[in-house]
Amino acid sequence: MNNRVSGKTIIVTGAGAGLGAAIAKRLAEEGANVIRTDIIPGDGIFVHDVTSEQAWRDLIAETVARAGRLDGLVNNAGMSASKGANDPEASALEDWRHIYTVNVEGVFLGCKYAVPEIARAGGGAIVNMSSIAALVPTPFLSAYGASKAAVAQFTRSLALHCCEQDYAIRCNSVHPGQVRTPMHDKLIQRTAAENGIDKEQAALAFLSKVPMKKWQEAVDIANGVLFLMSDEARFITGTSMVIDGGMSLTN
Repeated sequence: MNNRVSGKTIIVTGAGAGLGAAIAKRLAEEGANVIRTDIIPGDGIFVHDVTSEQAWRDLIAETVARAGRLDGLVNNAGMSASKGANDPEASALEDWRHIYTVNVEGVFLGCKYAVPEIARAGGGAIVNMSSIAALVPTPFLSAYGASKAAVAQFTRSLALHCCEQDYAIRCNSVHPGQVRTPMHDKLIQRTAAENGIDKEQAALAFLSKVPMKKWQEAVDIANGVLFLMSDEARFITGTSMVIDGGMSLTN
């Protein structure tokens, strides 16, 4: 299949690398006009801080000025790292607040300013990137897991709101499992250092939690997002698409 999102203008945040880059690539391959944003400058990237309300206003206004419309948003930008410990006892309040500001407030602000413009365009779709960490206990990443659970709940609330307002905007969350991205590699490195094992041992420990016994590739997640952004998913809203190789089945 091709041209599954042809003619649609879609913003993808955190598109400079990892999942965001893969998602932006798949949407573009299927005909979308993709507005790629990231906090780090790069070729074809709109430099954008998702925690800034004014930055969201500017991004939406610039997108509509250039493309004439906005049909969709993929809130992918997020973070898991902190300066210190991540467990419930030792985590610093400053770290919790920073992770929540990026992962939760960033999603809220994106939806707040994108929804009116998508509605003006006649409707569309929003995908908020959550995580398997929203569905299973994550004492080693307590703030990240809690923030991603908040994203999933907010997405359901947003989906119902859009239905109640007759906006014709579908809103869904996507929950990746173990995907080898730069962010996941940093998690593996930290786990290795904290447990006095080498990186390969730490990686195998993560992989052992996946029943399908394979690392996911970023394109696996991108294909799920593509489906939800396309008209093929025209009657799907308020759902959580879990793409985890069966990991959630064993927790």
